[in-house]
Amino acid sequence: MQQVNLGMIGGGTVGSGVFHALKLNGTLMASRIGVEINLHKIAVKAFDEPRPYEIPKSYLTTDWQEVVTDPQVNIVAELAGGINLARTVILTALKLGKPVITANKALISAHGEELFATARQHGSNLYYEASVCGGIPIIKSLREGFVGNRITHLYGIVNGTCNYILTRMKLESASFADVLKDAQSQGYAEAEPSLDIDGHDALHKIGILASLAHGFWVRPTEIYVEGIRHITALDIEFAQQLGYTIKLLGIIKKARKGKSGRNSGVQVSVYPTLVPNSHVLASVNHVFNAVFVRGDIVGDTLFYGRGAGKDATASAVLSDIADAALDLKSRTNRIPPFVPHEREGAVVPIDEAVSQYFVRLDVVDVPGTLAKIATIFAALKIGISSVIQPEGHEGRSVPLIFMLHDAPNGAVRKALKKIGALSVVKGTPVMIRVENFE
Repeated sequence: MQQVNLGMIGGGTVGSGVFHALKLNGTLMASRIGVEINLHKIAVKAFDEPRPYEIPKSYLTTDWQEVVTDPQVNIVAELAGGINLARTVILTALKLGKPVITANKALISAHGEELFATARQHGSNLYYEASVCGGIPIIKSLREGFVGNRITHLYGIVNGTCNYILTRMKLESASFADVLKDAQSQGYAEAEPSLDIDGHDALHKIGILASLAHGFWVRPTEIYVEGIRHITALDIEFAQQLGYTIKLLGIIKKARKGKSGRNSGVQVSVYPTLVPNSHVLASVNHVFNAVFVRGDIVGDTLFYGRGAGKDATASAVLSDIADAALDLKSRTNRIPPFVPHEREGAVVPIDEAVSQYFVRLDVVDVPGTLAKIATIFAALKIGISSVIQPEGHEGRSVPLIFMLHDAPNGAVRKALKKIGALSVVKGTPVMIRVENFE
């Protein structure tokens, strides 16, 4: 049986998970692909760093170049994370003609075009299934399983930390701050949680999926992102009364056609969203991820599973190792890392995106308040589908809930700026978009 030698950069959570998985199922993999994967060397920061799974010291080195430039190493797996060193490692390996596997979503999001061009120039390849949604094979599905489809809609719950927090807030009627603190104590959220709760982790993943789905590279700066810090238990309670659950969604969908009938681009966004309780994404809870994909031929599909962690990510890395080994065996790169095919593709500005809206205001309960607010919405041609003023909220101000019809984001933003300036409105208006998956 043919054998290929694997060199890894990184022996922490993911790297040790891959080591463990190869020891557990390496023989099974070899029987399925006809190639034996031999783990040759692993570069680590320190020999004695804590690891979920122990790695014998005989495999370890602290010099990444010793791994990447070793002529015996056929495949390189970059599992260290970060940007600068990881970019150098991958570029070095690609220029040596070696296929590279990475789980580094931030790097792919920021430097994907450069890495793909380098792979093409040197006849190597880059595999990155593990960079999005852990063990869910969403990248392989978009590149291969749906190769005959135009992807019209993709919605992703792609950050387990945010989904865990929002689930707990809903089930326990708890505050964001309390659940975040508890999530940090349990290891579900980092001590500095902004990458997750402000939506930037989800942005990296959704940008990669948008690029694959629509055939032009979507840069991080083109993606509108909004986190979950402003979501309160009150918002979740009112959403539930209206038949919705709040989820942080990555949204990729064809923008509506303008008056000319021409396609105006693709919306690529990350923000909290009211999801109908009848939709399958509303029942995706705790740290689980899910990606809902609609193709023009296949229709609606759902991918569900753990989006992070040593074992789920290791599963995706093993899949890429198998693909790289098979490509080496056949001496071909069957699937390039990214093939641009939409020359005129563009991301629409968020102000041009159209959706429905949930708006919560704290208002002084005096006659004429509702009329003043409704007048502002009407002036900007924003229709109101329902208004709720719940009882039992007595005091200086009371909550007033609006559900708005389809409208451009820019128009709603302008309306809320004017409404927020009214003397009868206290605090900053809260706006959460509504997705009905039409």
